[in-house]
Amino acid sequence: MKIALASCTDLPGWEIDDAPLIESLQSKGVDVHQPAWTEDINWEQFDATIIRTTWDYHLNIDAFLGWANRVPRLFNNAAIVRWNSSKSYLKELESKGAVIAPTVWIPKNAECSIEEIMDRFDTSYGFIKPQIGACASDTFRFDRENYDNAQSFLNERTSMDMMVQPYIESVETVGELTAMYIAGTFSHGVQKIPVKGDYRVQDDFGAKDMPYTFTQDEIKLMDELLTLVPNYDSLLYARFDFLKSHNGSMLLNELELIEPSMFFRHCSQSPQLFADAIINAVKNSL
Repeated sequence: MKIALASCTDLPGWEIDDAPLIESLQSKGVDVHQPAWTEDINWEQFDATIIRTTWDYHLNIDAFLGWANRVPRLFNNAAIVRWNSSKSYLKELESKGAVIAPTVWIPKNAECSIEEIMDRFDTSYGFIKPQIGACASDTFRFDRENYDNAQSFLNERTSMDMMVQPYIESVETVGELTAMYIAGTFSHGVQKIPVKGDYRVQDDFGAKDMPYTFTQDEIKLMDELLTLVPNYDSLLYARFDFLKSHNGSMLLNELELIEPSMFFRHCSQSPQLFADAIINAVKNSL
């Protein structure tokens, strides 16, 4: 069996999160390759292509979606990739019952007033981020004292679909709570806490991560949320990211179905579970 774990051309040398998965696949006799999604190769040669570290896809989203449509036996599949490529999927999930932070969705080339948006939220502490982005790119935290800077930040990005939310301050203390799913089943949880005073929970920015135990009720909630995804029963992997609201409830921040880090290092069984899921997916596609 020959498997591609799709990556990118400039993957940082410190990125080793997938090492346990590669070892697990190889221990089962799988021939593992890690081509960049932009490489000019015959993707038909692989029994399956698993999107893993294509962390530059948001910089050329149209090319990436075109690539996903061309690659045979892709996981997660091209339809899911397209649906999940813009954070506007959160609007759809909210309409079906998911709880997210209050959000104003701003289409490209639209005019809007940060001050009016924040008055609508009845808060003076806000957050701007793109609907298509990765690794905290093009994000901006602001308060009433720098509304002008926030407005300028937004005005400079009229070519992008953006979103504005109240800033969820618990990200600085509780951090972001992350749940990994493999083949539709909860695997393990992780808590990601940024460096003091920061909001970025990625280890690129010095954040720390550790195992986290979700309650059974929280796992049941995530099980139900997963069924809201179109064609959810085809998912090979999924990752929920939650923030805690001021009253302690969980707000869905993202549901990552394209290239999430899976934090295998925090669950010794998870690489084997993922490897088995990949092998089963290939067998079922034959």
